[in-house]
Amino acid sequence: MTKKQKKMLVRIVLAAALLIGFYFLPVTGAVKFVLYLIPYVVIGYDILRKAFLGLLHREVFDENFLMAVATVGAILLGEYQEGVAVMLFYQIGELFQAVAVGKSRRNISALMDIRPDYANIEKEDGKLEQVSPDEVAVGTVIVVCPGEKVPIDGFVVEGASSLNTSALTGESVPREAAAGDEIISGCVNLTGLLKIRTTREFGESTVSKILDLVENSSMKKSRSENFITRFAKYYTPAVCYGALALAVVPPLFMTLMGNAADWSMWITRALTFLVISCPCALVISIPLSFFGGIGGASACGILVKGSNYLEALAQTGCVVFDKTGTLTKGVFQVTEAVPVQAWTEGDSRTLLYYAAHAESYSSHPISKSLREAYGGAIDSEQVTEVEETGGEGVTARVDGHAVAAGNARLMRRLGLQCATPDGVGTVVHLAVDGVYAGYILIADVVKETAGEAIAALKKAGVKKTVMLTGDAKAVADHVAAGLGVDEVHSELLPADKVERVEELLQSRNRREKLAFVGDGINDAPVLSRADIGIAMGAMGSDAAIEAADIVLMDDDPVKIALAMRISRKCLRIVYENIAFALGVKALCLILGALGIAGMWMAIFADVGVMVIAVLNAIRCLKIKR
Repeated sequence: MTKKQKKMLVRIVLAAALLIGFYFLPVTGAVKFVLYLIPYVVIGYDILRKAFLGLLHREVFDENFLMAVATVGAILLGEYQEGVAVMLFYQIGELFQAVAVGKSRRNISALMDIRPDYANIEKEDGKLEQVSPDEVAVGTVIVVCPGEKVPIDGFVVEGASSLNTSALTGESVPREAAAGDEIISGCVNLTGLLKIRTTREFGESTVSKILDLVENSSMKKSRSENFITRFAKYYTPAVCYGALALAVVPPLFMTLMGNAADWSMWITRALTFLVISCPCALVISIPLSFFGGIGGASACGILVKGSNYLEALAQTGCVVFDKTGTLTKGVFQVTEAVPVQAWTEGDSRTLLYYAAHAESYSSHPISKSLREAYGGAIDSEQVTEVEETGGEGVTARVDGHAVAAGNARLMRRLGLQCATPDGVGTVVHLAVDGVYAGYILIADVVKETAGEAIAALKKAGVKKTVMLTGDAKAVADHVAAGLGVDEVHSELLPADKVERVEELLQSRNRREKLAFVGDGINDAPVLSRADIGIAMGAMGSDAAIEAADIVLMDDDPVKIALAMRISRKCLRIVYENIAFALGVKALCLILGALGIAGMWMAIFADVGVMVIAVLNAIRCLKIKR
């Protein structure tokens, strides 16, 4: 408990003890009024103060106003015990709710306890100096000792170690890191000492972006939350005017009919009506349910940027995938390098030499695989006039020779006829000095869980899975058939992907949502256009992560089905709370208006319903993987 909560607990215990003690005292009249006023002020002074300030600021109709009017009215009518008891149990419910919300926040904070406090920089004398991560410039070598968090993204320049990535990915299995490996902030170094050269500023690092996503997720409200906000805005004044009518209209009618008005009875019923009507259960439990769902998802390595996206995920009927880096690892291996007979200037080794140099400035996985297959040193001074064309390839001048490396579309644009490979894979065609030289066949590795992810989505009720890729048709069809994808479109430019998604959006059922899953810079426009954009967070580009609504921190597509299960559980709990709260309140309001329900039933209809709804909402934090 916080200091404030402990203080409230003391007030509750003191007020309860005084209420019980005064109940057995044989006092009446003004003495009884003064005695019961003591526990009432002890337990309710803050509610009275908030109600008074609400009146001053013309923000009258809230739960504080309802409680103040109902309890003050009960005491003025001589119902001292009921008036104090209503305020006491209301504060018990508020304390319980505060503890529950605090517990949820602490759970999420513990799961996301990845914010580094400092970074170690090695001084000239070999000693380590601790500085704020904000002060570390890009390219600085930092030292991460065993047990410390990695503060900034970078790559290992010296050392080897095991890394705990559970706070980022939700997976408990450590990951090995050695010299040359990329490393993201938020991991915990378990064993060896690492020296890391930073590649980003702290504010742009993974850890900062994750914390920003989680902290700001509550800003984007779901339709359910917006509905409750609008509902409470009209509901509270309506029940206040209803209570006023209940207190005034029946007595006046009885008077006109020549009967006794019995003002006391009808005012008591009106006050009971006010206590029952308090919308706390809905106003508190609905946001808490979504907050718990987002927290539970983050524990599994799924970052949801807002409760509106969590809600939309439950209605997903079509999931569209990018291929490279999403369904496949994006780890390419050269399987063949085939020069054509017409090109007499070199062999397969020469073919790899030109391709590796032409692609040396690109960070694309295919370019990396070409450099790895060549294996030799790349002299950047030998490469000039580099020009990259999206969806086609690269042209450059290598050792004075004009080199073009890319797909068949690039070759056709250059007016060259290219060969057709026998194997399945991504083909990089090569032309040197305007002559077709040959092709290099590269195979991508499909993720181990990709097939399981497609099957899990279909089991979850997704009606259609689609794969969009810029890769060759043969490769795309081969991957799609192996994974069980329903529909595949290949050889697409980034703009073509947007067009395909637009077509799918037009043809879908309006009540269903379309999700797009991608990882590259070229996927950012499609991620933004889809109803729900899902990005790969470990290897995905910054642009994709920024454009996405949901980020999978370990790049595992199986987590999409898990995220849908979390979403549906969260919505089920939200609807349970709405139905339960409104049902109980409607019944008790009718009973209160008829005089069947008294103050004690009113307490249950308010505080009891709120406690049950909050307990139900906390279930969102518990996720079965």
